[in-house]
Amino acid sequence: MKALVGAKLIDGTGGPVLNDATVLIDGERIVEVGPRLAVSLPPRTEEVDVSGMTLMPGMIDCHDHLASKDYGLASRMGYDSPLSLQHLRTAKVLEQTLEAGYTCVRDGGGLDAGFKQAVESGLYPGPRLVISVAIISPTGGLADKVTASGHCYPHGDPMIPSGVADGDDPVRAKVREMCRVGADVVKFATTGGASSRPGHGPLDIAFGPKEVKALIDESRALGRRTMCHAVGGPGLRMCIEAGANSVEHGSYLAEDPDLSKMMAGEGIFLVPTFEIYEYHATLSAPHMQARSRALMDIHKESLHQALAAGVKVVAGTDAGGYVHGDNAREVQILVEKGMSTMQAIQSCTGWAAECVGLEKDIGTISKGKYADLLVIDGDPLKDIEALRRPDSIKLVMKGGVTAVDKLPVKEAEPVA
Repeated sequence: MKALVGAKLIDGTGGPVLNDATVLIDGERIVEVGPRLAVSLPPRTEEVDVSGMTLMPGMIDCHDHLASKDYGLASRMGYDSPLSLQHLRTAKVLEQTLEAGYTCVRDGGGLDAGFKQAVESGLYPGPRLVISVAIISPTGGLADKVTASGHCYPHGDPMIPSGVADGDDPVRAKVREMCRVGADVVKFATTGGASSRPGHGPLDIAFGPKEVKALIDESRALGRRTMCHAVGGPGLRMCIEAGANSVEHGSYLAEDPDLSKMMAGEGIFLVPTFEIYEYHATLSAPHMQARSRALMDIHKESLHQALAAGVKVVAGTDAGGYVHGDNAREVQILVEKGMSTMQAIQSCTGWAAECVGLEKDIGTISKGKYADLLVIDGDPLKDIEALRRPDSIKLVMKGGVTAVDKLPVKEAEPVA
């Protein structure tokens, strides 16, 4: 057994901080949590002194794109390097993300099931993965990847099929296809986005109500949750009324306050992904910059309305401009936009685990949960940026296995 002893404990539930805490671990699970004096350690337990530090659950990114590298056309089409090199780069991103304190990631598209199998089998280090494989949309939507010259992006990999489907029955078939190749969650789009082609922007609709109902019904029948790219306009209302499990972006929610109330009532999560808009507003193509700047103010207001209505807001980077390993920038932005530091921590721990459907096993520090743990030199409740600083991350543990150990080495006791 192993015990982490002496830290200030933030358990991920939003409850009070526990000072001088002990977390006892047996194998991959937590077996006891409490004040140091209340937890009895069995003989031969390895004690790890984390006094003066903060112990919290491993963080969760609810919307990343681990296989994506940049917005260059050649890169997005997969023409800039051999597939082997692309896959090795993605493997390195998995490792970097885990080292940044992220023990779970829900991938929003582009990651095939092989990466999840590699992590689960212990072949390569990485966070727990919840994958969608590819986004589903109608012709002309986000899944319909066509260049300005009219050429279609290739879909040569049978493990990442095209997500284009039109009509109720083809949409159902597409859900089945995504599940066949390993999708844990079904991702779809009911609007365009900041980075989509000119003429299909954040307020433009994709899919009709019957197609969305068919998609969600089929996903539920196959035991899958759904995550819906929906920025604003009629498509945003459509996905909420149909009962998607999470709304990705939701920038224009504040245009209709009813929507936040509906989300709260149905337990629909909001993944605002502020970080990607921060990127698009400064570094992307001109039409992407204009769209991102236009939604900045209402996006912040939408966050405030959602929180006031009782919506659980969770952190997702949407790749953050494909700056991998700095996922906690999104958590910092949530505080800058108005969340409390405790809410922001819940957004990447307890609430996030609920969003990805793994709340029984991860997200909070309690008896029976996996020992997915993070030790920070600092106090993120006072300085949320501590979650981003590599030198502040002293210990990362996933399922009881140490992935990062930068704790101070104690000097050996002198021999008498």
